[in-house]
Amino acid sequence: MHETKAYWTAAFWIVVILLLALIPFLVTSDYQLILANQILLWGMFAVAFNLLFGVTGMLSFGQALYYGLGAYSVGLTVKYVDAAWFLPAMVLGIVLAVVLSVLVGLLTIRVSGVFFTVLTLAFGQLAWQITFKWYTFTCGDDGVQGIIPPGILGDHSVYYYFCLVLVLLSMWLMKRLAGSPMGLLLRGVRQNANRIAFLGQSVRLNQLLIYVVSSCFAALAGGMMAGVDGSIHPDMFYWTTSGEVVLMAVLGGIGQFFGPFVGAGVIIIIQDWVGSKTEYWPLVIGLTMMTMVLLLPRGLVGEVRRLGAYLKSNGGGNRG
Repeated sequence: MHETKAYWTAAFWIVVILLLALIPFLVTSDYQLILANQILLWGMFAVAFNLLFGVTGMLSFGQALYYGLGAYSVGLTVKYVDAAWFLPAMVLGIVLAVVLSVLVGLLTIRVSGVFFTVLTLAFGQLAWQITFKWYTFTCGDDGVQGIIPPGILGDHSVYYYFCLVLVLLSMWLMKRLAGSPMGLLLRGVRQNANRIAFLGQSVRLNQLLIYVVSSCFAALAGGMMAGVDGSIHPDMFYWTTSGEVVLMAVLGGIGQFFGPFVGAGVIIIIQDWVGSKTEYWPLVIGLTMMTMVLLLPRGLVGEVRRLGAYLKSNGGGNRG
């Protein structure tokens, strides 16, 4: 029974990976390929956020701080140094995310609930304000344009495969972490932090570790996004970016590891389609998202799994 389930699970993921690998051959324009790349990176960003919220119960409204940090590390390095430093700049963004997330995390994890949320929001807004005002270095609200990955990475298809490999590797690492003893411990923290402390485990240390890990993957997503969009701008730090990734996680299903990835794909596709039809697209998207969240409280993936479990149990009852 378990071997059969493992076989079908492996077959499913092989098909998914093959379909993702075929995207450059299925799309009809560079724009569609860029859109597919955006779905990959936003999906990765949403899953990284869900390591905090879905696994640990820490609602951060400031993960855009690290997403923007990764993007600006790449963009400013290309602007002031050279495009050849594109890949080292991605690594630099991750290193900076580690340092900053440790410093911010040591301050924010001292509180919980809405206080943690507000503090993370405050740090994110501080980064946005600095980026917006420091025109001589960050170019302010103009941002930086013309960020082109070096060499063969400048080709949209090659860069898509580059991002796909990093996203798949990142998702695998985050999945392993979520299912590891540390992941189980973090779920225990979400349910009852006092009990975990009574067991002799450090709640704050584990919260800090997962905060740093989530921030690193957010920075990696931001660094790759700079190459996809070919530009960076202060809104990458803004609270609406954090809010959007929260919505992706909720829509896809915070209780499901891959739910936020699905939620990211749905939101980006809806944004693109509605935005091409009407100038009132923010209102339409807002109403659509609100309706979907209210009708699907478990998220898209959660509701599909619930329906599958219901049909399976109902079918089993009929056979009996």
